[in-house]
Parts: sequence; structure tokens; C-alpha cells
Amino acid sequence: MTLSADLDSYLEHLRSERQVSAHTLDGYRRDLLKLVALCDKAGIAAWSDLQVRELRVFVARLHQQGLSSRSLARLLSATRGLYQYLIREGRCRHDPADGLAAPKAARKLPRTLDADRASQLLDGALEDDFIARRDQALLELFYSSGLRLSELVGLDLEGLDLGAGLVRVHGKGNKVRELPVGRAARQAIEHWLPLRAQARPADGALFIGQSGKRLTPRAVQLRVRQAGIRELGQHLHPHMLRHSFASHILESSQDLRAVQELLGHADIATTQIYTHLDFQHLAKVYDQAHPRARRAKQNSDTGAEE
Repeated sequence: MTLSADLDSYLEHLRSERQVSAHTLDGYRRDLLKLVALCDKAGIAAWSDLQVRELRVFVARLHQQGLSSRSLARLLSATRGLYQYLIREGRCRHDPADGLAAPKAARKLPRTLDADRASQLLDGALEDDFIARRDQALLELFYSSGLRLSELVGLDLEGLDLGAGLVRVHGKGNKVRELPVGRAARQAIEHWLPLRAQARPADGALFIGQSGKRLTPRAVQLRVRQAGIRELGQHLHPHMLRHSFASHILESSQDLRAVQELLGHADIATTQIYTHLDFQHLAKVYDQAHPRARRAKQNSDTGAEE
């Protein structure tokens, strides 16, 4: 049987026996037709002729053409499913996708605010009312202590020790850690607490709505986003403040272990992404400041280097 005939037989098996959805079936068809086209181009006429070496070349070629790592992983998964079927039907004796992995996706660097933009956000004009004071306190605490959204939402008043400048939070895996709270955050919280008390809190939640109920994660996300648009003219999310906290601490201290502890990362490899952010900043400073690092400018009239 031809490649296409075997593929049609497999897709019919998925539809009638496995009863996969039409959407899933269409995804398998699109992925495996890419593989059929590559096999045809390489002169491979039967699935039994496709070897690991050729499949690895095909995956590399598709990656070079811009197919994402996620899409390649899905294609390899579809290929394994096809070969499991062919082996069971006695049409093939090996699976060239066995043990083959898609190229790892490049890890995206988290977006951050630089120190000036962070100050611009937090030093904006502040009205003396319930919403404004609460939002200022939660923004300051996000940036001061690098909290996760879930940690801030779950924070109770008893977790605060403003006198000592500490906050106790429950992180991932319910691990408890104590974090410093900066002067500006302490002052913002002190201004917020009397207004919080007037709202008759339903429980011990530090951040509540005007009804007295604990703020939901979605509500906090919306308030942070609105603050970003109002003060910075950009969308802002809570994790960007956490990333900015980590980046600025590392930039000043160069102490990766300390940043790991502050963020509550179990694995320092997770924290190491901030070293890339720090290096980007250092590289930019170097390029701007070092006389031998500046690129030669082209004379606009003669085209010669200045």
C-alpha cells in the first residue's frame, strides 16, 4: 500500500474505532500529510522504509522552516500513533519516532519594568479613597516582596508584621517563607488598613473589595492591568512586578541564591533565567559606555566609516 493509503486506513481507524473528535482527526491528518510530503520528496514510498535518520532530518528541516517545537512534538506524537497502528496490523516492524524528541523551545525571557518605570507606576498621583489606597498597597507589596498572585490573594492580616518589616506567605506546595517588606510598601499598607477595617472584612484577608470579601485573582489582575494602562500606557500583569523585583535585586546584589530564596524557587535553575536579563542590561550598558564597543557609523554622504 502507498503512504497515502496507509494514512487513510489509520485515520479511518481513529474515526470509527477510536472515535476521536473531528477536530483531533483533522489535526492528525494535517500533521501526517506534512510527513507524507517529505517522504515523497525523498523518494520514500512505504512507511517501512522510513528510518530514524531520515525522520530526524525531516524534523530538523521543518524546524528550520519555522515550525514550532510544540508543533513538532505533536507531529512526532502523531507519527508514533501511526506506527503503533501499522505494527499492530503487521505492515511495519519498527517505529522511527521511538525515542526521537522535538527540539526544545527557546525559553522566553520574562518581561520586566526597569527601575524608572517601576517608580513611575508607584509614584503616580494617589487619591485618598478605598480603591486607590488598596491598589497602591497591593502594587507596592507585589514589587517590594516579589509575591506570586496566589500568595498575595491568599495573604491574611496575621501574616504581616509591619513593625519588623516582614510578611509570611504560603507558596507553592504550601511552603511557608518570610519576606522583607520595604518602607514604601509598609507605608502604603498602613494607609490602607484603616479603610479596610471600615469595610467590615468577612475574614482575615488583607486585600478585600468594598463588600468586605477577599479579592479574587481575576480582580487583582484587572486592577494591576488598569494601573499599568493609567500610569505607564501599557498592559501590566502581577507576574511582571515579580519579575521586575527579581531582576532589580539580582542586578544590584549579584546574589542568585538570595533571589532564589526570596522567590521561593525549589530549583535554582528556575531562578537562573534572571541572570540572562541581568546580562542583557550589562551588555546594553557596555555597548553604550565602552569606546571600543560602539559600532562604527556610516557617513551618510560618502558611505565611509567615520
